[in-house]
Amino acid sequence: MLPAHPKNIHAVVVGGGTMGADVAVVLARGGCRVTVIDPDEPKRSRLQAHVRQALAPLGLERRADRVMALPRLDALAWADVALVVECIPENLPMKQQLFAELVKYAPASTVLASNSSSFPISAIAQGLDTRGRMLGLHFFMPAHLVPLVEVVRGPDTDPAQADRLCAFMRGCGSVPVLVRKDKPGFLANRLQHALAREAFAMIDEGIATPEDVDAAVRFGFGFRYLAAGPVLQRDHAGLDVHCAAAATMYPTLSIATEPARILSAHVAGGRLGMKTGAGFYDWPEERRRAEQTRYNHLLQQGLALLASELPPIDTDDNTAP
Repeated sequence: MLPAHPKNIHAVVVGGGTMGADVAVVLARGGCRVTVIDPDEPKRSRLQAHVRQALAPLGLERRADRVMALPRLDALAWADVALVVECIPENLPMKQQLFAELVKYAPASTVLASNSSSFPISAIAQGLDTRGRMLGLHFFMPAHLVPLVEVVRGPDTDPAQADRLCAFMRGCGSVPVLVRKDKPGFLANRLQHALAREAFAMIDEGIATPEDVDAAVRFGFGFRYLAAGPVLQRDHAGLDVHCAAAATMYPTLSIATEPARILSAHVAGGRLGMKTGAGFYDWPEERRRAEQTRYNHLLQQGLALLASELPPIDTDDNTAP
């Protein structure tokens, strides 16, 4: 059974890309010893500096010394590994192959988690004897700045393992939510896509520009989400008000089963966002860097505002919990 607190626990992250490196930060923040497995030498060589820089604002940069990187699964001594978090690309056969391989290495007590944002853990675990200790552990980019993490139970997952993983992640300073059914998109992405479907539908219809859609969310109801989610917000406003508005609007909301025309057209045209230099907005390199700096700065400020509501982090490295 996974320990309820991360301090001094050995955790493994498979995949040292952007997400895997940030997940390593989260685990190190909680006091774990972290091994990242990635065959790419440049990723391994810059990992510890990345972890140190990310932990510095918390005064925990010393914990970067407990993070190491190896090129292969068989290069690691597995006997004391309590948790594995898979962060490889979103390719189902690759994930299935990895977890089948982990059966050979991870001890019987090791919890096996996938950071997949799209594949149900039941699909990844299909046919494996380890499926009772396999869960989704879905972080949001940037994982070390966005507090939420989804703990997703599959139909065969031991519920006690899920509860322990939630406690474990709270010890890392994250805010876990337990997703009790393994549906595509889990919890948060289903909510995000419901919003995005309506947003892109309104752009398709010429009701609003992308800029006005973004402003409506950021400076309108999205601004309030820092203080209250959609359920609590309705208690603030009055359920009767919401119910009446829902009766008027729901019949006109998008129920499209395919991506919006504008979204599909951008993808077909290679306008994929910052990574290709253009999406709904144009991203020359200087503007892209400035936007990422602005974005991360505001996330840091949001964390500061929510600090009193986040799980505390044990900063004492000398004794076990």
